Amino acid sequence: MNKVQENSTENTVSDRRAFFKKTAAISTVAAAAVIAPQNLLASEDDHAIMHHPSWGQKLGDPVTANLYGMPSKYEHNNTRRNTPLLASGNWQASIAVTPIHESCGIITPNGLFFSRSHGGTAQVDPNEFRLMIHGELDNDIVLTLDQLKRYPSVTRTHFIECPANGGQEWRATQFNSVQFAKGFMASAEWTGVYIKDILKDLGIKPSALWMLAEGSDNSEMGRTIPIDKVLDDAMLVWGQNGEALRPEQGYPVRLLVPGWEGNLCVKWLKRLEFASEPFYCKEETAKYTALRKDGKAIQHFYANEVNSTVTSPSPEKPWTDLKDGDLIEIEGLAWSGMGTITGVDFSFDGGRNYVQASLKGLILPKSWTRWSIMHTYKKGQVLQLTSRAMDDAGYIQPTIDQEVGELGVEGVYHRNAVETWEVTKDGKVNHVQIRS
Repeated sequence: MNKVQENSTENTVSDRRAFFKKTAAISTVAAAAVIAPQNLLASEDDHAIMHHPSWGQKLGDPVTANLYGMPSKYEHNNTRRNTPLLASGNWQASIAVTPIHESCGIITPNGLFFSRSHGGTAQVDPNEFRLMIHGELDNDIVLTLDQLKRYPSVTRTHFIECPANGGQEWRATQFNSVQFAKGFMASAEWTGVYIKDILKDLGIKPSALWMLAEGSDNSEMGRTIPIDKVLDDAMLVWGQNGEALRPEQGYPVRLLVPGWEGNLCVKWLKRLEFASEPFYCKEETAKYTALRKDGKAIQHFYANEVNSTVTSPSPEKPWTDLKDGDLIEIEGLAWSGMGTITGVDFSFDGGRNYVQASLKGLILPKSWTRWSIMHTYKKGQVLQLTSRAMDDAGYIQPTIDQEVGELGVEGVYHRNAVETWEVTKDGKVNHVQIRS
């Protein structure tokens, strides 16, 4: 380094030190009024602020480095995760869950959207894609991908949730992780066509009371859907968050049944058949039913009930670095397959007392809704954080005791009781259950 460069560097550091000394008093006062605590303010001995960073002293990557953009290498922990406990002896019939504790807003990036398959991810050639629509219709049709896309498209934001989301927790907490406890879901902006708009061209007979959706993957996943839902808001989608569906999301076309069980949103779609009776497929007889206490099983119950969870703090994002008196935002998600979230109650004592949380951002039907509440942290205080959501259909989350009293503990589907996250005296977070 020559003499001019040395003097320039010394002057820069000196100027920055002078700046911090000049503003120290102001910063100390301001720290009491804003979220950033005083002990986290930058100081003159902070190398990261006192010296020019290495990445600013050299040219960055060219714009041609990644023609399909990639996340920062420093976001390597923000990924879907899986566990053998949720696999059926192999990774083809398994699930990879969304890191909801890292989510921002109500849109899940395509690379983090939870993935569930019954026979592995099919790699479909879009040039060979064919969709057959037939049965109790005036006219049958077979569509290519290009022909399907000629119908008037719509774009809607909805969540997709596995009906077993949270179900593995009901005998007792198994995963000390919000990702594994509630990550069997994600939310996206979907582009496609309403099925009812296609049926306007084909004509539907009065006898068409049910629709079978069948996939082209190895499992040939099939599910039956009542015609009322088909004619309401069921969609055939090819776009997700502004791009084509990813293969694990059913590329090139999947069914979207907003608010209803994720397994109804059949991927790698190949056939829609209309009939007068349900088809009683494997996944709606042997699977995806709920055994009641009287020994009878509930079948054909579709909508995911009103639900919520705390996402921060969590076991993945604890409060171990907080100091006494720090102001911190508690944040979470609420959703309902019945309609639109109207409010979220929040408790610091496991549901004995509730206050009202604030809803944030867009509030859309059958979509994630983000909520939060501000809290002044007290070092050594034990908290039991519980959220309770309600929707415009009049539903409210039950307690665990209320739900177990109705459904027992054997079924893993459609469990939507309130859950609790304990903050220990040293700021760690544990998934707990509170029963009367």
